Parts: sequence; structure tokens; C-alpha cells
Amino acid sequence: MAALEEPRPYTSSTEQIDLSSLRARHVPDVPEDIDFLMEHLNDPNYDLNKSRPPSFASVEKGTKKAKSAYDHSEVDTESHFESDRYSTSRAESRNSTAIDFDDESPYPEVRAAVSSVDDPSMPVNTFRMWFLGIIFVLLTSGLNQIFALRYPSIFVTGIVAQLISLPFGRGLAIILPTKRFNTFGYVWSFNPGPFTIKEHVCITVMANVVVGGAYSTEVILTQRIFYGQTVPMSYQMLLALGSQILGFSLGGLLRQFVVWPSSMIWPGALVNSALFNTLHKNYGKRDRGHITRERFFCIAMACSFVWYWIPGYLFTALSMFNWVCWIAPNNVVVNALFGTNTGLGMSILTFDWGMIAFIGSPLVTPWWSQMNTGVAFVIMFWLVAPILYFSNVWNSAYFPISAYITWDNTGAPYQAKAIITDGIFDPVKYAAYSPVFMSTTLALAYGIAFAAFPAVFVHTFLWFRKDIVRRFRNSLKDERDVHSRLMQYYPEVPMWWYGIVGAIAFAFFCTAIEIVPTQLPIWAAVIGIILAAILAIPLAMLQAITNQQVPTQVMHELIAGYMLPGRPIANVIFKTIAFITTNQAINFAGDLKLGHYMKVPPRIMFSVQVVAAAIACVWVTVVQDWMLSNIEDICTPGQKQGFRCPGSTTFATASVIWGGVGPSRLFSPGAPYSGLLWFFPVGILAPIPFYLLARRFPLSFWRYINIPVFFAGLGAMPPASGINYISWVMWGFIFNYCIRRFHFRWWMRYNYILSAALDAGVAVSMVVIFFALQLAKGGIEVIWWGNTVWMETADANGMPFKPLPESGFVGPASWS
Repeated sequence: MAALEEPRPYTSSTEQIDLSSLRARHVPDVPEDIDFLMEHLNDPNYDLNKSRPPSFASVEKGTKKAKSAYDHSEVDTESHFESDRYSTSRAESRNSTAIDFDDESPYPEVRAAVSSVDDPSMPVNTFRMWFLGIIFVLLTSGLNQIFALRYPSIFVTGIVAQLISLPFGRGLAIILPTKRFNTFGYVWSFNPGPFTIKEHVCITVMANVVVGGAYSTEVILTQRIFYGQTVPMSYQMLLALGSQILGFSLGGLLRQFVVWPSSMIWPGALVNSALFNTLHKNYGKRDRGHITRERFFCIAMACSFVWYWIPGYLFTALSMFNWVCWIAPNNVVVNALFGTNTGLGMSILTFDWGMIAFIGSPLVTPWWSQMNTGVAFVIMFWLVAPILYFSNVWNSAYFPISAYITWDNTGAPYQAKAIITDGIFDPVKYAAYSPVFMSTTLALAYGIAFAAFPAVFVHTFLWFRKDIVRRFRNSLKDERDVHSRLMQYYPEVPMWWYGIVGAIAFAFFCTAIEIVPTQLPIWAAVIGIILAAILAIPLAMLQAITNQQVPTQVMHELIAGYMLPGRPIANVIFKTIAFITTNQAINFAGDLKLGHYMKVPPRIMFSVQVVAAAIACVWVTVVQDWMLSNIEDICTPGQKQGFRCPGSTTFATASVIWGGVGPSRLFSPGAPYSGLLWFFPVGILAPIPFYLLARRFPLSFWRYINIPVFFAGLGAMPPASGINYISWVMWGFIFNYCIRRFHFRWWMRYNYILSAALDAGVAVSMVVIFFALQLAKGGIEVIWWGNTVWMETADANGMPFKPLPESGFVGPASWS
């Protein structure tokens, strides 16, 4: 009978094996666990040198003892756990019955910020959570909608709600009655006990969902102010709800790709997680010999709050630190290179954390990702841009080297209204007015966007094609890390929930574009949604790994410009549905990852996000409608209260450039900026050699070169400048390379807490300065050299390298 037994393809982890029958073998020609290395090659956050299996380490180090999964000497007691076992979370290694489940994450960033325990009985779906959540939804979205139309302005971030909601939650836990009610068998209370961390997470997520308001409000404002159209409130509501909520249904599809896998760390969620655990003192016992996280956060936040008054109000030259321009204020070349307003920012430094973190906190983004962006910035904007500018390519020397607006042939900002008749591009008016001119950095930014778009697809195919195919078949139960195992206690959101939300939102959107003559056919809207769905997975994976967003608005405008020429309103609505659907899906997935880390039931997380988004869509639409109807001269340069709508003006101008003038007059072969089309093949081909080099030399730096991040990381240029990017990279090098490498205990203990504290201090300080000193009629200004020196330069005045020709205009004498 024994001879008839089928041979087993596996052995148990506890089974005794007769070693006498095995042939002795030393170092193999090809290591057996080379698959392990190749399996993790596409994860730059995974340290292959420290996390390789012992047998692989023995190949390189001979008889040296292999390191454990992570060196305990590097981890302080607050982030040290009894077991150092963690798995790869890869499905291929699950073919054995001997499953070694994770006791902790293999990523130090996660271990430093996320607790590995859970209390499923902790109250979360409570009255006070919903009450405070809705209050903060209304306040956050409403204030940001008002401030978005004003200059100077502030932006109320989610971290403000995270900090302020905690004392309110604890206050309600004291004053609300504790009486229990029985409603159809469901026992509940206004006050189930102490205010919990999970309630706090849900309130913060509701605020995070709505900090940006509704993207469709820009469309409405453009139609009403810049095109003089009258649109009904029903159209405004349906457009907001349809476009803003459709992405949530798409977000449900991203769970198995970017939420459940432990390799998708979401650095932004780690900062929130670290702050939550700090605020609630739920992170573990205190250690002797160092300051606690709670006290460290309070001290760092207080210092950040006090310091911001200097560069943000008392000595603003420290913020716009174009110090070289102070020496030669009228030298155009010096100001073009070292300026921070319309220059390239080679002055390097800034002492304003708001400027340093303009493109994201440098303490959060992994150093290898920052390195890609920093190198790309130096090459594209400190080497290529000056060559193009001083060579007068595209007639750019007649304009400032860096500006986010477009120009006409007299050197004045381009007037979009001058070429529009009844909301339609008018070629006769265009021929009588001027062609469109761009600054060097803006033109390069468009070219870089052209390269980033195909690079995302090529990079994703090369590095993640196997992961994506495999994860189509995976569920949460296939994940082995501790956080996924803990989350299996809670029922997941069924896919039909997402389907219903998506169907309702799509119906709203289609109704909106049909009841008003938007010139956008439904088939074009479907193409936009399909495009958004295709982009969702690769863009979400990139953000989850690199903390970098890939801007896609330019590509959406380009596609709509060719597909629907001469229709500016249709162009911006197409951009809205294509961009915001992907953006909302990624944001939804990021918040789901935060809920995953904080062990919030997924169905509660789904509910709070959808409810918050729906309320905000209605609320910001009403707020903006009131403002447009009641504020005199709104969105004009001389508006008395400062409601000049700078961002909306840029949005409206883009509608004319891409939907009116159209990409065919700018980028098609023979057009002035046709050379930028070469960025498309660059984006397609560039990822390939670095992928092959990384495969050939898996432990080298080649695996850290990420071409989509290389291009997409420059999406803030312009209006950003070198002081934003280089200061960001410098701080990232100090904290995420030097301190992480040489003072790992300190980094594990305080890095994310410091990031949250700096952000919170600046945010609160901005609010106080704005309301206390700037909002009053006329404001309270501190006029002295430190607040005016940076404005008395050619950089601040936007002086071009060349004066206008004697003819009085730039470019051709005729155009069409």
C-alpha cells in the first residue's frame, strides 16, 4: 500500500525528515531563493539586503551568519515586538502548508507608526462620530470653498480637523447622557463610553474626503463668470454628485491591489496613523531615557506654530528666500535663475515649512522617490530650461522664464474671453487677437506630462503585471500580514455596494450634461470614465509606494481637445469626469488603507466616505452659488475683499487653450510647440533600460530608478520653483537617509510624529494669522525691508530676458 501512495508535493513544518538520505550540498550554482529576490525587486521600500532568506545570504557571505528579518538593535522598545517573524505577503509562497504568518510588518515605516493589536469591541459607529463628522464636513468644505476664491488665502487641511475634533469628542463623552436605547432590537446610546481612536479616525476621514470640495464647482464658476452662462441649481447639484462620487465605486476595485497588500504602505496614511496613536496614548509603554511621543509632538507643534509667524508674517523674505536677487535686483539673468516668483529658484533655501512641504512632507516620502524627483528637477529645470530660455526657443525669452499663465503676443496675460462667442471658440476673433505663448517652464511641464502618461503604463506592465494578474484572484484571506489577519474579523464591503453607488452617480452625471447644453456627448463621458478606470490601478500603486501623485489633467485636456475641438465647456467637463474619478478612487483607497491600519470596520469606512462626499457636494455648490450671486465684482482683479479667484482663472484659461484654441494649433506637427511631442516616445522607452538593468543587477541602485516618478514628481512646476524642490529633497536626505540610516531608533520613534507636528503647527498658525490679522478690512501689514526686499526685484515683477521687438508684438504677423 505504501508503494501506491501518491507522493506529496510538500512537507509539514513540523515533520521529521530523514537527513541521512539527502545528498550534502554546499553553495549552489544558482541560489534556490533567487525567486525571493526577483519577487520583491519591484518594491523599492523592501530592503533586500536585510530581508533575504538565510540561504541567499549564505551565497554572498559564505559562512557568515545570515541576518534576521530585521536587526533588533535598530529598533527601540516602543517599536519592538516579541516576534520578528514576517512574511513576504506574496501569494506565490503560499503553496506550502507550512504558512509562517506575519507577526509584524517587514517595513520599518509601518512598524514605527501602526499598532499591531485591535479591540473589535471598541465603539465606532456612534452618534458623536456622525455628529462631529458632519459638523467638520460642513466647516472644512465650506471654509475651503470660500477661501479658494480669495487671494491671499488659506487651506484648512485634514490635520486641523484631526487635532480639533479630539477635544470635542472627549467633551461629548463627558456631557452626553449614557442612557441606553433599544430600537428594533438594536441597543445603542448617545454616549457608549470614552471617545475612541476609531471614532476619531472616522471623523478625520470625513474631513479628509471633503478638503478639496467638489471639482465640478470650477466648471460651474467658469460657465457663469467667464462665459456668462446661466445654469440651474439642479444641473449644479447633479454635476457635483455625479462627478465626485463616481470614483468611490472605482475605489472598491482597488482594494485587492493597493489596500490589502502589505507592500502598499501608503506613507501618507502612516503619518495619520502615527499621530492617532500618539494623541490617544495607545502606542505602547514608555521608555526611560527619551521623551515620549506625546510630549515630543506637543513641543514640535508649538515650535512650528511660533516659528511660522516669522516667515509667514513678520519676515516674509525668509519664505520667498531669493537672496541672490537682493544683491542684483535689476539683473534679469540673475533673477531668472535665482528668483522664486518667476525664476528657477537656484537660491535653494527657504525657512518656511509651508514652502518646504509645498509638494508634500519630505519626512514622509521615501528617500529613493525624492532622489528621482530631485535629479529630474535639476536636469529638466536647472539645465534644460535655461538653455531653451536664453536661446529664445518658442519666443520664450520675451516672457518670464517661469509662470503658470499663458501670454499673448504683446507680453500681456492671455485674455480667454477675447476669442469666445456664446461659449464657442471663434476663429475670427482668434485671428484678430493673438496666438498663445507659454513660459519655458510651463511648456516643459506639458512635455513632462506627455512623458509621464505613457511611462506609467510601461512601468506598470514591466514591474507589476504579474502582481496585478494574480491579485485579480485574491481576497483579504490570502494576505498574511498581521493587519490583514486582524481585519478579517470585520465583514468586507460587497462589490454590489460599489456598483449601486457607481450606477447612481453615472445616472446623475449623464442627466446633468443633457439638461444643459454642455456640448459633451454621453459617449465622450463614457470614454473619460473608461480612461479613469484604466489609470486607477497604476496611479494608485505608484502613490501607495512612492507617495507621489501623477498629474493627468493635461492628458485629459489633450485628448478632449482632439476629440471635441472648439468646445471649451465640453473640454473641462471631460477633464473633470476623467480626472476626478481616478483621483477620488485613489483617495478612497488611501483612506481605506488608513482604516486598514487603524482596524476600522470597512463598511463603516465606506459609509462615512460616501455620506461625507454627498453632503459636501451639496454644501459647496450652495456656498459657491451664494458667493457668485452676492459678492460684488467677484473674480475680478480689483475685487475689494480679495475674491479674485486665481485658481479658477487658471482653470478657465485652460478651457480656452485646450478646448478653444485646441492642441492642434499648439502641438500638432508644424505647430509652435510640436517638438514637445517627442516626450511621448521618451516616456515609452525610458523605463525599459532601467528595468533590464535592475533585473541584471538586483541589489544595485537601478531598482530605485522610477521613470513615472522621475517625470510626474515635477507636476508642481510651475508655480513651484527650485526652493520648493531642492529644500524638499535636502530635508528628505537628512531625515529619510541620514537619520534613518545612522539614528534608526530616533527615526522610528519620532519621524512621522515630527512631520505631523510641523504640518499642524503651520496650519494652525496660518489660520490664526489670517483671521486675526489679515481678514479685517485692509488687514494689518508689517511694512519693513524684510517684507518688501523680495518684491523689489525683477523676479517679483516678472521681467523678461528680452524686450518686445520694435513691431510691438512677438511671433508671426498672421495666424489662424
